[in-house]
Amino acid sequence: MEPSVAVVILNWNGQALLQQFLPGVIQSKYGNLQLIVGDNASTDNSVEFVRTNYPNIRIIQNDANYGFAEGYRKILEQVDAEYYVLLNSDVEVPENWIQPVIDMMQTDSSIAVAQPKIKWQKNRKEFEYAGAAGGYLDLHGFPFCRGRLFETVESDFGQYNDSSEIFWASGAALFIKSKQWKEVGGLDPDFFAHMEEIDLCWRLKNLGYKVVYCADAEVYHVGGGTLSANNPYKTYLNFRNNLIILQKNLPIGDAYSRIFIRMCIDFVAWIHFLLQGKTDFAFAINKAHFHFLKSLSANAKKRTAKQISFQKHVGQYPSSIVYAYFIQKIRFFSQLKI
Repeated sequence: MEPSVAVVILNWNGQALLQQFLPGVIQSKYGNLQLIVGDNASTDNSVEFVRTNYPNIRIIQNDANYGFAEGYRKILEQVDAEYYVLLNSDVEVPENWIQPVIDMMQTDSSIAVAQPKIKWQKNRKEFEYAGAAGGYLDLHGFPFCRGRLFETVESDFGQYNDSSEIFWASGAALFIKSKQWKEVGGLDPDFFAHMEEIDLCWRLKNLGYKVVYCADAEVYHVGGGTLSANNPYKTYLNFRNNLIILQKNLPIGDAYSRIFIRMCIDFVAWIHFLLQGKTDFAFAINKAHFHFLKSLSANAKKRTAKQISFQKHVGQYPSSIVYAYFIQKIRFFSQLKI
């Protein structure tokens, strides 16, 4: 029998997205499948819309908006399946997007997490910013993707049609074995949103599990559904959470030396924002550093007994992606020496 799979869409005031994309999710071809909408205390008509139009979809409601990380944690505590699929509400899926990923994960007990190819819903010839063909991390903790370096997003002409091990999988369409989700306690609720999936994948990699990209399945992501790129709060979350993942997951000596370097790089970004007149974004970096330093002790308690040297993980770039992109003018993943 096929392993049980629960596709869980976390919703907050997203009725328009549910109207647009739920019909496609319902058409998913997989035998042992549960479809669940988890709601983060929406104030629009989302829940009633699902209840009225899709009575076969299970609805689980949180009592408040807990964000992406804690929202999913609370919902998945109530879901029984061998595989969880965390699917953004703004993702369009074809019929056969589940089976290839599950088949790949079933071949290796050490695979804990996977993602399909993620392309832009508004132009399916292009990869999508948030996941593309799998996530990587550079020496200083900057995330990037096969198919996307900073603001440069590649067109898909089959250059990443090879399934492979990666560093992190996108939370837009993240497949995870429930056993491993429970083993590490799921997503860290203190992240609220942004980079929590990188932290999750890194913790699992430190325990010897693999994170993979499945090229035989693809989905189409609108992107920017929660916070736009021009939102200072998103800047705050990204800068703060990036420092947290370094503290939590690197060996202690490595962690603090790299955090120091990373904060110096952040200072350059701070100056850049000021020179552009974007004082609210510069303030967001100040706020991110202040809150990170304030939570050093709390985050130190989250460190597990096992931190593995960054260089020993598949999916890491042993140099600076910032230097490669802005100084060497490298624009495509294939130009990097990984």
